[in-house]
Amino acid sequence: MKDSLVIIPTYNEKENIEAMVRKVMSLSHPFELLIIDDDSPDGTADIVRALQQEFPERLHLETRQGKLGLGTAYIHGFKYALRHGYEYIFEMDADFSHNPKDLVRLYAACAKGGYDVAIGSRYSQGVNVINWPMSRVLMSYFASAYVRLITGMPIADTTAGFKCYRRKVLETIQLNKIRFVGYAFQIEMKFLAYKYGFKIKEVSIIFTDRTKGESKMSKGIFKEAVLGVLKMKIRSFFRHFDRY
Repeated sequence: MKDSLVIIPTYNEKENIEAMVRKVMSLSHPFELLIIDDDSPDGTADIVRALQQEFPERLHLETRQGKLGLGTAYIHGFKYALRHGYEYIFEMDADFSHNPKDLVRLYAACAKGGYDVAIGSRYSQGVNVINWPMSRVLMSYFASAYVRLITGMPIADTTAGFKCYRRKVLETIQLNKIRFVGYAFQIEMKFLAYKYGFKIKEVSIIFTDRTKGESKMSKGIFKEAVLGVLKMKIRSFFRHFDRY
C-alpha cells in the first residue's frame, strides 16, 4: 500500500505551482502530489507536466475540462487516491496560504497519534491568520461558530481546507452523496467524519493569505455554506451513520 498523497486543485496558479511542488518534494516525508487542474488558461498544467520529468514517481496530474468546483476536484482526487492504494490522503491549497511544512505535522497526528482526520486549524489556539482584512477574519470566524452551533461538531475551524484523512474515512463516507461543490464541501466532509465517529484532531497552524495570483473566495461562497449547513443538518436526521 502506498503511503501519502497530497491533493491540490488548481485553476490559474502558474505563479505558485512550481514553488509549491518543489517545496512538497523537499519535505522530510516522501509525500506524493496530485495536481487536479481545471483546464487553467494560464498554463498551470503545462508547468506541472514539465516538473513531472523531474519527479516522475511522485508528481501526478489529472486535468478536467472546465472549472467544475473545488468539491468535485477533491472528490476526483479522493477516488484516485483510493484506487491507487494510498493510506493517508491530504488536501491543501496551491497558494501557500497553507504552509507545506505543516503536512508533516498533520501526517504525524494520523500516522503516529492515531487520529483518523487531522485538521490544520486557524482557530484552535486563538486566531492565527495573517494578511486578511478584519472583515474577512470575522466572517470566517463567526461562520465556524455558526456551523458548530448548528451541527454540534467540537471543531474550532469548521471551514478549514487543510486536512489529512486516513483512507478508511474516505472509504466510509459515501463520496457520491456529497452535496456541496464550493467551500461548504469542507464543512460537509468534517460533519460526515464526525457523524461516523472518527477521531478528529485539530493541529494549530498559521494561515497566510496568498501573495501571488487571485483569490477564489467571495461572500457568496460563505453564504452558500451558511444556508447549506441547515439543510445538511436536517438531512442527517434521515440518514444512518453505521461504520460496520
